[in-house]
Amino acid sequence: MEITLKEFNEVIEALEKGELRVARKVDGVWQVDRHVKEVILAGFKLGAVTDMSEGQFPFFDKDTYPVRKFRPEDGVRIVPGGSSIRRGAFLAKGAIVMPPSYINVGAFVDEGTMVDSHVTIGSCAQIGKHIHISAATQIGGVLEPAGALPTIIEDGAFVGGNCGIYEGTIVEEGAVIASGVIITASTPLFDATTGRFVPRNADGRVVVPRGAVVVSGSKPIVRDGKPLESGVHLYCPVIVKYRDEKTAGSVHLEDLLR
Repeated sequence: MEITLKEFNEVIEALEKGELRVARKVDGVWQVDRHVKEVILAGFKLGAVTDMSEGQFPFFDKDTYPVRKFRPEDGVRIVPGGSSIRRGAFLAKGAIVMPPSYINVGAFVDEGTMVDSHVTIGSCAQIGKHIHISAATQIGGVLEPAGALPTIIEDGAFVGGNCGIYEGTIVEEGAVIASGVIITASTPLFDATTGRFVPRNADGRVVVPRGAVVVSGSKPIVRDGKPLESGVHLYCPVIVKYRDEKTAGSVHLEDLLR
């Protein structure tokens, strides 16, 4: 069934109000709304390239996806300095966006979350409550295929600066991702507290366990059960511990800015 411009506008407006989401947790399991993603994709076909230039900055994009406009009563702080939030993204009351940042269509940013400077949040990413996404971090978008879950950061997590969380990775509640950590669909995640690699979930996704503290690390290249004599290692994020009171205190500094 072909998606009409009327249906597209209705779905996009519902996304912006938080009435619809690309994905939500049902009985402890994240589920994607395939139809919502199909409507988002249809918006690119339905739109026509138009001049969206503002002042001295030239912009040319599909007229179905202009920049979102906010009002003071929305309760979202968008600090001056060049941030852009695309139509179809939701930001809850109490969210803060530091400049310059970019939030793409279908993204969901829940209450009390801070999006720091030079952060990009990709299409359909789901960002929970009271999260700090630190400066220069990228949260990848997963728009296609329509049935694929997006990248998800659950409530109370902390993502350090210069991180990259991509390709449908799930960061569970309260986890701490230290600065510079990169996680993709092919990244092995090692748990130093157990001495084992963290298994993928049923969908083959990398899942950072609840409360895990993850730092950048490496693992030796092994062949025939032995490390190579060259001593070359491959990048590997490592869980060094699970969150405690000391960790919690060190990642709550942003409360002073609210």
